[in-house]
Amino acid sequence: MNNLEFSDLKEILKDYQPEEIDIITKAYNFAKQLHTGQIRQSGEPYIIHPLNVAYILAEMHADKDTICAGLLHDTLEDTTTTKEEITQLFNVDTANLVDGVTKLAKMNFSTKQEQNFANTRKIITSITEDVRIIIIKLADRLHNMRTLEFKSEFKQKENALETLEIFAPLAYYIGASRLKSELEDLSLRYLRPEIYFKLQEKKLFFENNSNNFLYEMLLKIKNILADKQIPNEIKIRTKNIYGIYKRIEEGEQLWNIHDLFALKIMVDDIENCYRTLGYVHTLYYPINDKFKDYICNPKTNMYRSLHTTVFGPEDKLVQTQIRTFDMDKVASFGLSTYWDIKKGEARNLMQKDLKEKYQFFKSLTQINAMFDDNKDFVNQVKIELFTDKIYVYTTKGEIIELPKGATPIDFAYKIHTELGNTMVECMVNDKPVPLDYILKNKDRVKIIADKLSCGPRKEWLEKAQTSYAKKRIREFYKN
Repeated sequence: MNNLEFSDLKEILKDYQPEEIDIITKAYNFAKQLHTGQIRQSGEPYIIHPLNVAYILAEMHADKDTICAGLLHDTLEDTTTTKEEITQLFNVDTANLVDGVTKLAKMNFSTKQEQNFANTRKIITSITEDVRIIIIKLADRLHNMRTLEFKSEFKQKENALETLEIFAPLAYYIGASRLKSELEDLSLRYLRPEIYFKLQEKKLFFENNSNNFLYEMLLKIKNILADKQIPNEIKIRTKNIYGIYKRIEEGEQLWNIHDLFALKIMVDDIENCYRTLGYVHTLYYPINDKFKDYICNPKTNMYRSLHTTVFGPEDKLVQTQIRTFDMDKVASFGLSTYWDIKKGEARNLMQKDLKEKYQFFKSLTQINAMFDDNKDFVNQVKIELFTDKIYVYTTKGEIIELPKGATPIDFAYKIHTELGNTMVECMVNDKPVPLDYILKNKDRVKIIADKLSCGPRKEWLEKAQTSYAKKRIREFYKN
């Protein structure tokens, strides 16, 4: 937001936590005083940056400690204040959040590269302590990416690549798709500007030429839902530029991308989600193999929605996404939505659900425990968690997330160590496959185990892709 002022932040705060304006004003004034005389490369006073970070957080309805930390997030690194002073002036939670987003000091490392790996590890693993640290870092990175034109071309590409490799995946894992999409698009703009602007132009052309039939669909669906007395809101969504770029890189033609356009249909409850699905199918023929029920079986980042791709007017393919109003909030902002829908319990429930429901949390914890070296840790996270993933099904229909290239060995150990240690055979889509078979998206996997087996084979170490599977195989032989 250009020319942002503190009064703009106060306007948002008035809507959802007016009682906290005084303490947030205190944090703003303290940050402004500490950053006095510091100038951004844009020529603006430095306080403009933390103010924008706080504003992005307030748009998510962040709690007061998180907003105060957003305003103060650069003070430990760039000013004379201390963690103890922030604790004294505010509270220990705010101080811990500011400390969590602060880079480790240069004096602790012999090279710049060592420092970078250590800081990247600190960012990634902070999610295990307090997910709000990651949310502040994402807001910080988003504003920096929005103002990247003031950096040198080298810095632009360096920041854009780091954003694509680290921050966009983190946004995905906490379910914040709106942040993820903007970070991806801004990264592509600086990494591949000629492709970015070409796709931006094509996307605009397709949007302008598709408005009529999309609005025709919107009105027809809205009318039938009104007749059936189902409260609803419908929005038109076009795939983000980076998403289009990835599909084209995979060999698809722009006009053949089945979810290039989507109608987001929000209703009041789950029962009406399924009723709405039936009404959509009475109006437009579905493509059977493009239907997904993420309400019964949520994505691994807890995204929930019904997806059905239908033949719209003019023979156009259109995806409809049907969900409740709360599901739509979670789809846009992920765990940060808890501030809005869980209120005072938000922080604890964020951390509890992250630990219990998100496969990413368990995988990250395992990798963190296995690698002492920061460089090895970061590289393994990139390979195993931050690159392309596949999603396969158990025999009960549960979705299991694995890195691309994973085998039945990785699948078995992901389910349970004992299952991996006693595995003797694997069936994929009801057919036997070798244990070094490369799993594919949507495969249904059944592991056949025998408690009298001799245990995992040593050659499995070369066939497994995940660090957890390899660790368990090594442990078996060590014991």
